[in-house]
Amino acid sequence: MPIIDESLRTQIGTYLSHLDGLIRRGRGLRDALAADPSNSSAIAATRAWQEDCGVTINQLSGGSKAHWLARSFSEAFLMRSAAGRAVEGASPAEIVTRLIDVLEQAVATLSGMSDGTSVSGASPASLSASQDAPPPRRFDFVHNPELRPIVEQAYIDSRRAFEQGHYDLALRTTCGILETVVTDALEHKGLSALAAAGASAGKIGDWSFNTRLAVAEKAGLIRNGCARLPAVARTYRDHSDADGDGGSKATVSERDARLAGQVLRVVMRDLDPGR
Repeated sequence: MPIIDESLRTQIGTYLSHLDGLIRRGRGLRDALAADPSNSSAIAATRAWQEDCGVTINQLSGGSKAHWLARSFSEAFLMRSAAGRAVEGASPAEIVTRLIDVLEQAVATLSGMSDGTSVSGASPASLSASQDAPPPRRFDFVHNPELRPIVEQAYIDSRRAFEQGHYDLALRTTCGILETVVTDALEHKGLSALAAAGASAGKIGDWSFNTRLAVAEKAGLIRNGCARLPAVARTYRDHSDADGDGGSKATVSERDARLAGQVLRVVMRDLDPGR
C-alpha cells in the first residue's frame, strides 16, 4: 500500500468535510423542492448551492472541463431524449439528486486516495491522474462482491431509462435493484436471526418481493421507506417488456418510476448509514 503524505491526507480530509457539508445541504434542498417545487426560498438556496458545488468540482477537476468529474457535473443538468440529444425537462429536485450523486462519487474517490488505494502521486486538485471516471462506489455496502458491479450498472441503466422517458423499464430495473440489495442484506443477516425477528419459514429465494421488504423492515435492516412504493412497483415481476407474451400490461407513470427511485435511494441509505 502506498504511503500517503500527511499534508496530502490533511488536504483530502478538508475536501471530504466540505463535500459532506454540500451533500447534507443538497439533501435538505431536495426534500424542500420535492415538497414544493415552487418554493422561492428553496429555489434561491438551490442556485447558491449549485454554484458552491460548481466551484468545488472545478477545483477537484483541476479546472479541466474534460475531467470525468466536470463532465458528470455538467451532465447532471441535462435530460436526454431517446436519440441521445440534450433536452430540457429535469425537475429541480432531480437535478439536485444527480448532483448529490456526483459529489458522492468524488467522496468515494478521495476516500480511496486517503486510504492509499488510488493512484500514487495523485492530488485532490485533480482527484486522480486519469481522466476516466473511476467505478462509482454506491453499492460497496452489498456483501456479495460479485453483485456490486451488476447493481451499479443496473442503477446507471435505470437512471438513463427514466431520463429517456422509458418509465416502465426504469421502474422494473429500479425494483430489481431494490430486491437484490434487500435480499443480500437478508442473506447476510441469516435465517436464524430473521426467524427470531418473526420471519416465516422457508428459503429467502422463495419469498415474494413484498415479503422480503416486510421481513427486512421487521428485522431492522431498513426503515419504513418502502411504504411509499406505488402498487405497480410491488408487482413489478409481473410486468412484461415485450409485446404479445401474455404478461401484465400495467401502466407505469413518471411519478411511479420517480417514487421507486426515491425509495431505492432511501433503502440504500438505510443499508449503508455512512452514505
